[in-house]
Amino acid sequence: MSPTQSTVLVVDDEQDVADLYTMWLQDDYRVQSVYEGETALDVLDESVDVVLLDRRMPGQSGDEVLSRIREQDLDCRVVMVTAVKPDFDILEMGFDDYIVKPVSKDDLHEIVSRMLTRVDYDTKLQQFYSLVSKRAVLEAEKDAQTLEASEEYAELTDEIEALRSEVDSTRSELSDHEDFVGAFQDL
Repeated sequence: MSPTQSTVLVVDDEQDVADLYTMWLQDDYRVQSVYEGETALDVLDESVDVVLLDRRMPGQSGDEVLSRIREQDLDCRVVMVTAVKPDFDILEMGFDDYIVKPVSKDDLHEIVSRMLTRVDYDTKLQQFYSLVSKRAVLEAEKDAQTLEASEEYAELTDEIEALRSEVDSTRSELSDHEDFVGAFQDL
């Protein structure tokens, strides 16, 4: 996934904060800012890859927005970026990461990059397992001579090996155990 093709939605009722995050990220991503939860849900669609979500907002809180995002089964990563210190209530929340304000420009870039790496890994891993499954079905139904003579089977095997290399490469980009575990939880 190319960063310039990735879309980040910043949701924070403090307009200055949301605009600052947007300014920090706009050179590397498509960024949209909204200043309330209800508006975030109105603009959120499949094009959004990462949501940076404030937790404490008037009207619809970040917690409520997060619940609605997960209910809609949107395929985006949600990072709570908030001044609210985490407590045990976060165990039941469906966010992908949680960072406490204040946040630096470098921290924001790092978290968005990490979330996009996880998205990329998830996609590649799902494709890989789909192709491996297809190969296993063919191997169970066809004899070795038929498989060896098949151009389609050779292309499938080549595609599996290329994707295996991409998956391994992306996995190495996952910087720590939490990223790796998080990526598998997403699956």
